Amino acid sequence: MPALRTACLLLALAAVASGCASSTPKYLRAPSLAAPEPAPQDSRNAYLELIARMQLQGAWYASLAHVDAFRQRYGDPPALRLLQADALRETGQADAAIALYRDLSSGPQAAAAAHGLGLIAARRDDDAGSEQALARATQLQPLNTDYLGDLGYARLRAGRFDQAREPLAKALELSPGNAKATANLALWAVLRGDTVTAERLAQQASLNEDTLRSIQQQATQIRTRLQQRQAAAAVVAPAPARTVAAPTVSAARLAVEPRRETRDERDPQRLPPSMLERFSASDHPNGNTP
Repeated sequence: MPALRTACLLLALAAVASGCASSTPKYLRAPSLAAPEPAPQDSRNAYLELIARMQLQGAWYASLAHVDAFRQRYGDPPALRLLQADALRETGQADAAIALYRDLSSGPQAAAAAHGLGLIAARRDDDAGSEQALARATQLQPLNTDYLGDLGYARLRAGRFDQAREPLAKALELSPGNAKATANLALWAVLRGDTVTAERLAQQASLNEDTLRSIQQQATQIRTRLQQRQAAAAVVAPAPARTVAAPTVSAARLAVEPRRETRDERDPQRLPPSMLERFSASDHPNGNTP
């Protein structure tokens, strides 16, 4: 009997010890030293973000190498092809970039692809192609201020000053105080000969001297470009028959000289003061107008 009681006591002690072990709080247990493995989807997205950051820093060739490495590990999603197309565009491989952009023109990256096509067309001095592609980008993403700004700037380069005002004003109203949007709209005002509006915009956004100088330089470049195009068109066009007619002012001259007619406040070519009052002065740009 004593032996039986001893055996029962040992079993009871073992049961109590087992229960205590199972109820030990987690914070009393030894922590694991092994780092948790990230989920495959998290790793994939983090890698895409890494490539995008490299491109923001201007490392376009390095990003192409990482595009190849990503494709070997995770496949070829549309987001990766868009990054590749952007890198090809910025490394002078425009034809290859165009092919990728066109493949992406009907999916989630359609707006970004249209924007890329517009930038390539602008660099090739294809005003019509740039206008068409950038207009499509803004139609697909009407709140994207970068797309709106680039569309307005492309219209300025083409001499379409009246049509450039709307996307540029939209970009600034959607992003008040944005230095890039303010500089683009100030450039529009300079090209229109509206120095009062240009100065008010510069003061509202506290544009620095480098940016103001860049605006004037780009205005001169755009005027020169339009003059050269007008001169080239005049050489190609046949000479008109001699007729007695009133002299006309060339389009190139209109692009250079400010309009001198008197306008009232209802004229859509002038910015209403109420819109100018809403511009923030928080941004101080360091670079040039794109």
